[in-house]
Amino acid sequence: MNNRGEVFEQKACEYLQNKNFKIIHRNFHSKFGEIDIIAIKGEVLHFIEVKGRIDPLYHPSYAVDRKKQNKIISTAKFFLLRNKQYNDMYQQFDVISVILEPEEIDFI
Repeated sequence: MNNRGEVFEQKACEYLQNKNFKIIHRNFHSKFGEIDIIAIKGEVLHFIEVKGRIDPLYHPSYAVDRKKQNKIISTAKFFLLRNKQYNDMYQQFDVISVILEPEEIDFI
């Protein structure tokens, strides 16, 4: 990950923590792909993709296409196989888009 990606992910983590999410994993890798953030809020396990842009030429969430979604789903299944304690939780897939100028964070 490049420095810019780290900045976007850090801003996303701060946002989530301010909203009372508990971050349980960052940059979870499998042979299928990566999930940027895995977090819990209430009884829901969130698999979160972070996308960012310096300026809003187009919305960062547009970069999460069907291929990327399938990789995230496969990686989430792998995570649940390895971490069975979360299998009974509701699961949700989210995108956090971070725009730096002007600063904006969307939780989709």
